Amino acid sequence: MQAAFSKSIGIFVAGLLCCAAQVSATNIRVLIASGSAVSVRVPIAASLAQNAADPANVANMQNPVTPVGGMYAWNVTASGPNLSLNGQNFGSDTLYLPPVPGSSVEIAGRRYRGGLLLKAVGGAVSAVNVADLEDYLRGVVPAEMPSSWPLEALKSQAVVARTYAAARINPVSYYDLCATESCQVYGGLAREAAGSDAAIFATRAQVVSYGGLAARTYFSSDSGGYTASSLEAWGQALPYLSARPDPATQGPNSRWTFTVPLSRVAEVASRYGVRVGQLRSVNIVAVSDSGRATAITLNGESGSKTLSGADAGGFVRSLGAKSSRVNFSGSDPLIVSGAGAGHGVGLSQWGASGWAVQGWNYLQIMGFYYAGASISSILGADLPGGRLTTGVAFGPGLSVPLAAASSPLVRQTPVPPLVAPLPRALLLAAVSPMSGL
Repeated sequence: MQAAFSKSIGIFVAGLLCCAAQVSATNIRVLIASGSAVSVRVPIAASLAQNAADPANVANMQNPVTPVGGMYAWNVTASGPNLSLNGQNFGSDTLYLPPVPGSSVEIAGRRYRGGLLLKAVGGAVSAVNVADLEDYLRGVVPAEMPSSWPLEALKSQAVVARTYAAARINPVSYYDLCATESCQVYGGLAREAAGSDAAIFATRAQVVSYGGLAARTYFSSDSGGYTASSLEAWGQALPYLSARPDPATQGPNSRWTFTVPLSRVAEVASRYGVRVGQLRSVNIVAVSDSGRATAITLNGESGSKTLSGADAGGFVRSLGAKSSRVNFSGSDPLIVSGAGAGHGVGLSQWGASGWAVQGWNYLQIMGFYYAGASISSILGADLPGGRLTTGVAFGPGLSVPLAAASSPLVRQTPVPPLVAPLPRALLLAAVSPMSGL
C-alpha cells in the first residue's frame, strides 16, 4: 500500500509540475506556518489526464488527497522523519509544488499566489509559500502601508519591500522570510489592492543597492521628526542610513505623552539590573544625533546607576514608549513625552506619505531616506548575501544614484531632543531619470 501511495501521489505531483519548467522568475520562499499539523489545499491539476495519470488512482488511495471545491485538501503532519498526508506516510521529508502562472495555494486557511514547499523539520511540519517576487509583494505592500495612500509613497514601500526580500534570499535554508512583522507582514491574496498593485507594477524589478548588493532598507512607521542612523541604533555605520531632520513626518504617533508611576519605573529598572533602593528620580543624560535616549541615570536612596546604549532604549520602550525619542519630566508619576513609532532608521512611512503629498516622486523620497545608495534593476537574486546579479556588481548603466534632498531645513543644527513641527515649503531634490532600468 505504501508503494502504491507513493507512486500515485508522485503522478499527481507530476501533473502539477507539468508547466513549471517553462516558468522563469525570481522566486521568494516565505514560511507561512509551522507546527505539529498544518492544513493545506492545492489546486487539482487539469493536466493529470494529459500526463498519463489516471484520476482514479488518486481517488482510490486511502485518503491521501481529498477534493474540496477544485482543490485537494491535506492535513500534513510528521511521520518520523517524513511527511504524512492525511495520515499516510509520504516517504520523504519534502514535498515541493513549484509556482506556475495563475496558481495559488491555501495554507492554514489563507490563500497565497504561487506554489508550496512542505518540509518535516524536527518532528514538526513547515509550510512555505514559493511565489514570484512581484506576486509576493502584492501581499506585502498593502499589509505594510495603506493602499489608499499616495501612489509615490506606495512606490517607495514597494521598492523597500522588494529590496528587503531580495537581500534575504538564502539558498542554504529551505525558506527566506517569515510572514510576520519579524520580517515583513505578508497577507497573501486577501490583502491585495489596486493602489499597491499599481505601485508594484510601476517599480517592477527595482531595488535599492549599495556597492552592487541589496541595501539594508530598514523602515519604521514614524521617525518622530528625525531619522536615526544605523550606527546609533545598532552600532553599524552605513553611509546611506544617517540621522537627519524629517519634517514631512506627521502621523498619529508623531507626538504622544503618558505617565508612569515611579513604582512601575523601579520595577522595569530592576529587569535591567538597576537596584538603587527607593527610586527618587530618572533623568536622560545623553542622546544620540537624532535625539534618542542613549544614557539614563536612575537615582535612589542607596545610590545611582546609569543605563547606556541598547539598555537605555530598551528601558524606555519597556515603560511603554513607542520610540526612544523621548523627554522625561515630573517625579511621581514620571511624565514621558515622545515622538515617533519604531526605531526610526531608514524610510519613515508617514514621512513618505508626507513627502508625496508635497509633490515629491518616489525617487526623491528614496533619495531622502537612503541618500548615497542607488536604484538598480534586479537581474537575479540567487546568491547568498543579497547579491543581485549572477556574480558581478551592478554597472553604471544598471543603476541610478539616489541624491539627498537639498533643503536648508534638512541641514539645520543643532538637534533638539524633540524637533518642533516645521513649515511644509521645501525644495525638491533633483534626481536622475530611471533611463537605465
